[in-house]
Amino acid sequence: MAALMLGQQVRQFSTSVVRQKLVKAPIQVYGVAGRYATALFSAASKQKKLDQVEQEMGKVSALIKDPNISSIVMNPHVKRSIKQKTFHDGLAKDKVSAITVNLITVLSDNGRLPITGEVIVAFRKMMSAHRGEVICSVTTAQPLDVPNLADLKVALKGFLQKGETIKLETKSDPAILGGMIVSIGDKYVDMSTKTKIQKLTKLIKET
Repeated sequence: MAALMLGQQVRQFSTSVVRQKLVKAPIQVYGVAGRYATALFSAASKQKKLDQVEQEMGKVSALIKDPNISSIVMNPHVKRSIKQKTFHDGLAKDKVSAITVNLITVLSDNGRLPITGEVIVAFRKMMSAHRGEVICSVTTAQPLDVPNLADLKVALKGFLQKGETIKLETKSDPAILGGMIVSIGDKYVDMSTKTKIQKLTKLIKET
């Protein structure tokens, strides 16, 4: 019965986008996934369910990571109707909103279920911006120790506007050899040893 009700709650997401003017997202995310995420943000904003939908996207994310589910919904050889039913059956257990159900329905109808994860990432970026969070990604060759991490956070605050907060994501990649790569908002700075060596090598070859 729950799955049947979910199946009947179709198109609300897509028709709301067509019939009404979109609520402008706090940031623009380009590409196909960005357009779906923008429509999702608009639909959730109009119904004052942004926080709820953000939580539900976590459930959808977990669902597509389930091997039993992903082997069906991400398989290009499986019929769309079967993919849609599989997804709806999984969502029915979590009792998600019609907004989330309709997003999945539209993605399925348009053959876009494989980009579901990208849509979720784009939507989360919009929600972070909505809360005044500035996403910052820092990659270093080795994990930062506590003192260096504290110094980094102080330095990054210099990029913030009034009312903004840092949402810091750190990761290590030995391939960069040393230094760091920083991405904050729309700014990108590559201070890695690997890039410096590449630039030096190129300069030597050109002389």
